[in-house]
Amino acid sequence: MNRISFRRKMMIWCAAGFLALVGAAYGQASHVYHGEVSDSQCAMNVHSLTRSHQEMLKSKSMGGTSNTCSVYCIEHLGGYLVLSVGNDVYRLDRSDLVHGFEGRRVVLTGVLDPKLKQIHALKIDLEEKP
Repeated sequence: MNRISFRRKMMIWCAAGFLALVGAAYGQASHVYHGEVSDSQCAMNVHSLTRSHQEMLKSKSMGGTSNTCSVYCIEHLGGYLVLSVGNDVYRLDRSDLVHGFEGRRVVLTGVLDPKLKQIHALKIDLEEKP
């Protein structure tokens, strides 16, 4: 009987420890970011001098809008989704949530991992024009 109760105690302690770790990971405060969902190619100066889609849009080689430019770069040039906030660029981990917002200004709620410079996206909406 002691053996069963010891196993139960160990299972309870393991479960409690696991829940504490999960709580600590998700307990980080979420923040609201205002910026443009873009591709890493344009946002990180891979083929853009202004860290924007302007050069590519002028050449019309990758589409005629910021949206089509971002989608092209991600699909054909190996880029990934990022959020450009001023001079800062953050990788986005939830392409399933962010897909469809490429090239658009958004309000994104998420948790920043400063070591990876990556945002875990929780919610995204188009930014309303003033």
